[in-house]
Amino acid sequence: MAEHSVYFHVDLDAFFASVEQRDNPQYRGKPLIIGLVGPRSVVSTCSYEARKYGVHSAMPTLQAYRLCPNGIYIPGDMAKYARVSHQVMDIIREYAPSMHQVSIDEASLDMTGTQRLFGPPRQLAMKIKQRIKDEVGITLSIGIASSPFIAKMASDYNKPDGLCLVSPGKEQVFIDAIGLEKLWGLGKSGLAMLNANRITTPAQVRQIDMSILREKFGNSFSTYLYHACRGQDIGLMYQPSKTHSISTESTFVEDLTTEEALHQVLLGMSKEIMERSFEENCMARTVGMKLRWGADFHTISVQETPEDPILNANQIYNIAKRLLASKWKSGQGIRLIGLGLYQLYSGDKPLQDSLFSEEEHKRRDLDKVVHKLGVKGVRMMKASELAGPVKDRKKGDQ
Repeated sequence: MAEHSVYFHVDLDAFFASVEQRDNPQYRGKPLIIGLVGPRSVVSTCSYEARKYGVHSAMPTLQAYRLCPNGIYIPGDMAKYARVSHQVMDIIREYAPSMHQVSIDEASLDMTGTQRLFGPPRQLAMKIKQRIKDEVGITLSIGIASSPFIAKMASDYNKPDGLCLVSPGKEQVFIDAIGLEKLWGLGKSGLAMLNANRITTPAQVRQIDMSILREKFGNSFSTYLYHACRGQDIGLMYQPSKTHSISTESTFVEDLTTEEALHQVLLGMSKEIMERSFEENCMARTVGMKLRWGADFHTISVQETPEDPILNANQIYNIAKRLLASKWKSGQGIRLIGLGLYQLYSGDKPLQDSLFSEEEHKRRDLDKVVHKLGVKGVRMMKASELAGPVKDRKKGDQ
């Protein structure tokens, strides 16, 4: 009998906020928001206590402040988060024969065939969760299924500190149980399109012929709906690279429509993938971007290979802004954005240096200092340039 495919999706619970609550007892049990309050800032992550107020990642921090004025708003420490992520992923790699790190706090694991080594999937997932709780001091949720797509949604089913296994053959039952609202990749704009056509359940989608779906929603979105509502994986989670790469991506609760919000996300992503390149002691020749529109689910990729070596996060950020400007028009809703480093090679020296790269080398040295020491307050750009002033807080205000 052929062995069923087994995938784990690992998702660290409110990762940045959880790390800060681990390290700062005064934040525990409080609505903690990672993001400076200001007109150009968005929420990176927030604690589950803050989510009760309606705050979520990628939300403008001014909106978050209106929802949760008594929250604790702090700047993030990407160097520290990268170190903790590396620690977690190292533990996971001890068990996973094949692993794709989706972002700093998520990974998809192909665990097919590991039962003889580590026991049943649920048992192994519980072991991984306990090790990370004991050794790292944070929690994570794991979804288990026969495809990365279903495992991704299963990881979100019992958060935080969750574990959900979808048995082979039960994928469509699971899709019906979570409903369209929790269907990964659909988003508020896609849900609104369905509601406008009086479609409110996956079962209703399955009753519509593909030809009619295409007439109503176009080819990309209809193909997604047809397969996703049947619990079938159509490769939306990720496409494994034939060569090694370092990438990260985010899917937003609400489509991002402003340049400021998109730039804020790209800034964090640029720092994240630079940190990971330091961890892996490698350099890249190419920066690539993935964009998915909220309106019609159309997905594109674009990349740039600059003449000068890619030495620091600021360079990645500037390239990312150019790539975005080449494909995105103001006001278009972005559902998903990804950023990656490609054409990687080992080592810490560029293959061919530039006569004018002295300043970029200095920025790289600064990035390395931040990476090694995790110094709070040292940033690629001034905090005032990113998010405006921080509201003064007294201890009693918390």
